Amino acid sequence: MMNYVSKFSIDEYAITPKYIQLINFVLQGMQSAQIKKGDVLPSINELSLYLDTPRNTVERAYKELKKMGLVKSIAGKGYFIIETNYDQPLKVMLLFNKLSVHKKAIYDAFSATLGNDAAIDFYIYHNDYQVFKRLLQEKSSAYSKCLIIPYFSDFKEKAYRLIDAMPKNKLILLDYLVDSVKGTFGAVYEDFEADIFSALEQLMASLKKYHTLIIIFRKNGCRTAQILAGFTRFCELYAFQYRVIDCMEQEDIESGFAYINVEEDDLVDLVQRILEKDFKVGRDVGVISYHDTPLKKIILDGITTISTDFRMMGEKAAEMVMSNSTAQIQVPFSVTLRNSL
Repeated sequence: MMNYVSKFSIDEYAITPKYIQLINFVLQGMQSAQIKKGDVLPSINELSLYLDTPRNTVERAYKELKKMGLVKSIAGKGYFIIETNYDQPLKVMLLFNKLSVHKKAIYDAFSATLGNDAAIDFYIYHNDYQVFKRLLQEKSSAYSKCLIIPYFSDFKEKAYRLIDAMPKNKLILLDYLVDSVKGTFGAVYEDFEADIFSALEQLMASLKKYHTLIIIFRKNGCRTAQILAGFTRFCELYAFQYRVIDCMEQEDIESGFAYINVEEDDLVDLVQRILEKDFKVGRDVGVISYHDTPLKKIILDGITTISTDFRMMGEKAAEMVMSNSTAQIQVPFSVTLRNSL
C-alpha cells in the first residue's frame, strides 16, 4: 500500500487555507486514481510533522473529508478511504493584486456563493508582473476558471498580453475591464470614469461650498487613469478649480479645498494634515474617500464615501463560474454622504 505522506505538499504562495489545500490534494488523487478505496492516509501527527504545519490543520482537513463521506477513522488504525466516487467540483484560481478589506469582501462573497460547488485556490501577486507571470504560467492550466484582478505596478502591457493569450472560456476579469484583452470572456467590473463623474454630480449640493477639488492619485498606484478622466471632466463641466496631487507631503491645505483620496493609505495623511491646520472637516475642508468601511462611519463624525458594491462583485463572479457565463457585468457604484462634506 502506498505511503502518501511524501506526496502531500503545501503551496506557500497560495492564500488558500492549508486545510483546503490538503482536501484538494486528496480529491485530485481520487480523480486521477492515485488514491483508491481502502487506502490509508498518513496519520495526523505524521503529516503534520512532514509538512511542518499545525496538527489541527491536518485534523480539520480529515474531518471535512469525513463529512463528505470519503474518509472513515478507526481508533488505533488511522484514516481510511471508503469512497472515491463524488461530484468533482470546479477548480477555480483567484489571482488578486493585493489583499485589502475590499478584496476580502469580494473573496468572502465569492466563496460563500460557490459553497462546495468549486475548489478555490487563492493567490496574491502584489502588483508584481514577474510574480503574476510565474503564477499564471505555472499554475493556470490546472484550473477550469481563472479570475484575475489586473493591476500592475509596471509592465502592464506585457501583463495584459499574457491575459489576452489565455483561453477565453476560462477567463473572468474582476474590477477592471482591460481594453486590450479581446474576445469572448466573462467580467465583473467598475466603470471608473462614469462612476466618479456620477458620484460627484450626486454630491454637487455639498461640493458647492468648496472652490477647489483635489484628488490624491499616486503615480505608482493601481487605480486606472479613467478615474482622473472622470474627475477632470466633472471639474471642467461645472467650473471647479482642480488639481491632481501625488501625495500630501508638500500639500498646503487651505479653506475651501475638498479632497478625494483613492488609496486607503492617503486618507490617514490627509486627516492628519487637516487636523494640524485646525480646520473643521465638512466646513472649511471637505473629504471624500473611495470605498466605504465601518471605520469611515466613525472617523471625524463620518467620512463621505463613493464605493463599488464589492460583495455583489464576488456574488456575480461566482454565479458566472457556476453557469459558465461569458457575460460582462458592470457593478453599481454608491454614494454615502456624511459630515466630512
